[in-house]
Amino acid sequence: MLITICAMIPSSIILPQEDLSFSIIPLYSNWQIPGLFLTSLLCGPQIGTISSISYLIIGLFYLPIFHGGGSVGYILTPEFGYLIGFIPAAWTCGFLAKMNSKINLINYSFYTIFSLCILHIIGMIYLAFGKIFFHWDHNLFDLILINTFKPFPRQLLLCLPISLLSLGLKRLILTK
Repeated sequence: MLITICAMIPSSIILPQEDLSFSIIPLYSNWQIPGLFLTSLLCGPQIGTISSISYLIIGLFYLPIFHGGGSVGYILTPEFGYLIGFIPAAWTCGFLAKMNSKINLINYSFYTIFSLCILHIIGMIYLAFGKIFFHWDHNLFDLILINTFKPFPRQLLLCLPISLLSLGLKRLILTK
């Protein structure tokens, strides 16, 4: 559920100005992937994986919650490989957080960045297979550029805040 809610929240950077006001720089991304990582960091690999599978099922069969809509036909789009990447990325992020007893910002940031890389690698593999079998209009380099290299830096920027948020929530949960 957290992934679905986070998919509706746009991300931005808030910078303070000299006149004590704030400047908002939109990142043209949402909190969908960080929501996935937050779930995995807090709840572990099983819950993170179940959440990502549930998100895929809801988007494929019930509600158009993906970036480009939804339905079973979404399987034939280039973006679907990145959604498949949610499953191993969630498991990896949760597994690394569960296996390491050191709960700190550096470790959590590494887990989210590593999991983000896994998600994008699976997405690129899907693009390669899709280019061969589905005969998409764009060439492979353009597909990788549009779906990986353009959004990756923005998603990478969100790894640190999600690590900070998960650390705060984890400490809050552990103290009660």
